[in-house]
Amino acid sequence: MKKALITGVTGQDGSYLAEFLLGQGYQVYGMRRRTSTPNYENVEHIKHRINWVSGDLTDLASLIEAVRVSDPDEVYNLAAQSFVAASWPQPLATGHLTAISVTNMLEAVRIVKPTARFYQASSSEMFGKVIETPQKETTPFYPRSPYGVAKVYGHWITVNYRESFGMFACSGILFNHESPRRGVEFVTRKVSDGVARIKLGLQKELRMGNLDALRDWGFAGDYIKAMWLMLQQDEPDDFVISTGEMHTVRELLEVAFSHVGLDYRDYVVVDPEFQRPAEVDLLLGDCTKAKEKLGWTLEVGFEQLVKMMVDEDLKRVRHEAAYLHAMSANA
Repeated sequence: MKKALITGVTGQDGSYLAEFLLGQGYQVYGMRRRTSTPNYENVEHIKHRINWVSGDLTDLASLIEAVRVSDPDEVYNLAAQSFVAASWPQPLATGHLTAISVTNMLEAVRIVKPTARFYQASSSEMFGKVIETPQKETTPFYPRSPYGVAKVYGHWITVNYRESFGMFACSGILFNHESPRRGVEFVTRKVSDGVARIKLGLQKELRMGNLDALRDWGFAGDYIKAMWLMLQQDEPDDFVISTGEMHTVRELLEVAFSHVGLDYRDYVVVDPEFQRPAEVDLLLGDCTKAKEKLGWTLEVGFEQLVKMMVDEDLKRVRHEAAYLHAMSANA
């Protein structure tokens, strides 16, 4: 039975990956910080099937112990400070948690289990002010946020460990990938949650930033399969994972609101507070290499993804509203 260690297992990607690997017959180890109180919402249904190990991305000794205990065949490094907007007010924390932590994790694997296969979660935000469109594996990076800069470091240190120590270490340059498990601070989930609350009469407006920003949005459940496929190859390599389609935030709003019979123009307010200090205007990935070498395919399209997210938030918000109503009635 193969063993996999996942950092960030309670997040969106980690939870889908843990489900997938368990379905493939893996023994899954999930890393959590000893001092934290993790939110298990995304993995509640499989929590009892995950072997939990303690570890802190900023503490090499704890990572060495986590690798020793789990003795993994594969390591998926997904944990990071991953909210782009938070990286401007928290640049140092982002540097530690998104950049230096990758070196810590690689070093722990090199010291304890150098034969383990290592996956690093790189990001399309590394392309930033894009040099060419679409963006592929050879496109130069031009990050436009502290988060993007940190991800560039994590990407290149992974390449360096591969070339310096012969480790099976690779990076997936994943473009925006979303799901009902996405945090509500991210734009797609902010929209689906807002639409649900407006439809149910719990919210009157939705305040947004740049409606013309273009993104390549896919379903996280599809993207985690690409991570796994990368570690099943004969040789380590880096791959762009994307849909190859661009949509504006405005299109996202149109699909989400129309799905519940509403016109977004009646509810959306553009608020300068949500504008980025340095905007990334468009991101569009070329995933030809992943399709040809990995045999990776997409199953969920843009409109299906948005409608899925709205439907799930409608169910959740209805449940929350009913619970609060029952509590107030019993008070």
